[in-house]
Amino acid sequence: MLDAIKQFFEKLASPEETSEQDKQHAIHLAVAVLLTEMMRIDNQITDKEKKHLGQLLDEKFSLSNDEKQSLVEMAAQKLSESTDYYQFTSVINIHFDQSEKTKVIESLWRLAYIDGKLDAHEEHFVRKIHSLLHISHQDFIKAKHRAINKTSI
Repeated sequence: MLDAIKQFFEKLASPEETSEQDKQHAIHLAVAVLLTEMMRIDNQITDKEKKHLGQLLDEKFSLSNDEKQSLVEMAAQKLSESTDYYQFTSVINIHFDQSEKTKVIESLWRLAYIDGKLDAHEEHFVRKIHSLLHISHQDFIKAKHRAINKTSI
């Protein structure tokens, strides 16, 4: 199973071999995996976090409720099967520009702050992802401040 996932993501690295639909699916899944992991990382998933995850996916993608539900379920499955985040961040790095990648970081911060507190695991995770997405420290901090303002902490 891990080989199949790895092959799928490797296939995405060769744009001439993938359809636009496959690319969009991979992008949706990569972002959903990171957001889902942020929600789960402190081992306390609240209804508020689940609702906010759905809102963040709505902001990023045009998906039906059923598609969002399937995407979140698939993201949880991929997380349980993966050993690192590189396969997901590499898809984002290939298909997103700096601005879009910074918005992913902002979304991670927003999800981290939605419960009113920042857990050390959440902060470590977003720092790790910012590094994998090659976001400057300045943009990383700006995204954090925007997230704090949007979540009214």
